[in-house]
Amino acid sequence: MPDSQAFRQAWGKFATGVSVVTSKERDGHIHGMAANGIASVSLDPMLVLVCVGHNRNSYEHIKGSGRFAINILAEDQRNIAEYYAMPQEQRKDEPDATFTMTEAGAAFLDGSLAKMDCHLVDEYVTGDHSIFIGEVDEIEIAEGRPLLFNEGKFRRLDANGSAS
Repeated sequence: MPDSQAFRQAWGKFATGVSVVTSKERDGHIHGMAANGIASVSLDPMLVLVCVGHNRNSYEHIKGSGRFAINILAEDQRNIAEYYAMPQEQRKDEPDATFTMTEAGAAFLDGSLAKMDCHLVDEYVTGDHSIFIGEVDEIEIAEGRPLLFNEGKFRRLDANGSAS
């Protein structure tokens, strides 16, 4: 039977993009978490998923508000990814990140390559996570190069398109 360390190492071989999933706290403040457990689910209707650990603050914020935004990060947003990857109680020195609010009240991270405002349509509880399914209400797209995550490190595409 494999252990959790082997499981993490195996998934570390899978290179992904990096996102910050934003939600609103009850007092209106923006909350965010770095996530690579996101995916497109359906084109009609436009559905996405985000996997959120039950021990993360984002879990209660998304469940309570019924909304979240997925912000796919550009290669120059590494410091933002590092900040939002930390547990909230360990966060210091907030990065220079600005947000634009959508009409529905989701927080779009300025400078991201793609932003999707979603309303929650379903939740699947499995293991220590929930899979939230959201229907996309608004999309913004920008040009640029993505921030990547592989083997526990943030990476960029070099001029030849290879990860470095």
